[in-house]
Amino acid sequence: MSAVRNGNAAAGSGPGAPADLLVHGGTVLTVDAAGTVLSDGAVAVRDGEIVAVGPADEVRAAHRAAEEIDAAGCLVLPGLVNTHTHLAMTLLRGHADDLDLQGFLGRVVPRESELLSPEAVTAGLRLAVAESVRGGVTTALDMYWFNESAARTARDTGWRLLSGPTFMDVPGPPDRMPYGDRMAWARRNLDGRDASPGTRPVVFAHSVYTLDAAQLTDIATLAREYGALLHLHAAENAAEVVTVRERYGKRPVELLESLGLLGPDTLLAHAVELSDPEIAALAATGTGVAHCPVSNLKLGCGIARVPELLRQGVRVGLGTDGAVSSNALDMMGALGMAALVHKAGGDPTAVGAEQAVRMATIEGARALGLDGQLGSLEVGKRADLAVLDLGGTHLAPRHDPWSTLAYSARAGDVRDTVVDGRVLMRDRRLTTLDEAAATADVEALLRTG
Repeated sequence: MSAVRNGNAAAGSGPGAPADLLVHGGTVLTVDAAGTVLSDGAVAVRDGEIVAVGPADEVRAAHRAAEEIDAAGCLVLPGLVNTHTHLAMTLLRGHADDLDLQGFLGRVVPRESELLSPEAVTAGLRLAVAESVRGGVTTALDMYWFNESAARTARDTGWRLLSGPTFMDVPGPPDRMPYGDRMAWARRNLDGRDASPGTRPVVFAHSVYTLDAAQLTDIATLAREYGALLHLHAAENAAEVVTVRERYGKRPVELLESLGLLGPDTLLAHAVELSDPEIAALAATGTGVAHCPVSNLKLGCGIARVPELLRQGVRVGLGTDGAVSSNALDMMGALGMAALVHKAGGDPTAVGAEQAVRMATIEGARALGLDGQLGSLEVGKRADLAVLDLGGTHLAPRHDPWSTLAYSARAGDVRDTVVDGRVLMRDRRLTTLDEAAATADVEALLRTG
């Protein structure tokens, strides 16, 4: 457990240097490599970038800020990174409960074909952004249909979204695009992406059971051509493993390894059903895993072998999955569940509080290949942070900030959220989104759709 201490986490600029935003007076949980915690710290921001982190008196003396956030009585932490979700599935929240994965897909996929459109994804995405910002989430990796609409909506709200073309060979896809046309569309999509700081190109291949081996190979070739992250579902439950083994004679991760699809630019969602050799393959190739403990439990998929993955050095981030399979985009809930569920095997140290917080922040950024820009409060990184109000009785007393965050804090404790230096929520009021309108738009869409 990292000690709480006063001291500079990073040097700032010269006296009176201008800043756009100064967050000061709270306990700053930097989540840097040393686990530095500043009991009365401050973060200075200019042009969307962190320019100073350190004791509040020193940082405030060195910087003149156009805007300030007084974080006294609060915990300042890096923005949470959601490494696997389907954001516009907010439209279907509560539509497919108490089902296993295969039953869930059987109910959701046909409904998506009926309901989804660019306008529907825009409406669902706005609701998802509002929920995410309220919970201190500043970045999400979003696999879903009509990604152009999602990217545009996120950009309009100032929120950090990693999206890209999705491949899923199913009858009657929502975009009505024949699979044969999808590769050319994906190239246009990638060529036209907004290459903002803190993002990277992403290509989504839904799974090894909705795409065949040749399709998976072609998609991976496209991703590598663009230097993109390749993201796909794999080994989510035992039934999937049986299906893939009957089709190919290999387990899902074995198949991906045989096709040359594992590697540092590949991120697998879920990875619940892994054999020892598959874990070794993920470690040897540098492949990342997006762990979604709430969704895995709700769908009865099981508990991923995260302690073993971590012991072998696999990069593991946290995700919420969509709001159908988890019913919430609550990364605080995922963080707390990750710290708890792996103790069920009898080892209370299996995933500790600090490790869980890191999985929700810097390790999530590392899984995306963006840890040089996101995931911790350090000079030179993008200014993504959350301010968590420590005033609730459920947070008192506070002996250790990592434990407070992992075991006691809730999404509703987040008071302020900042993305790229822009305050998207101040004093629990969203600044770039009308929540009531977003909710009303979704409800109106569902009445007519």
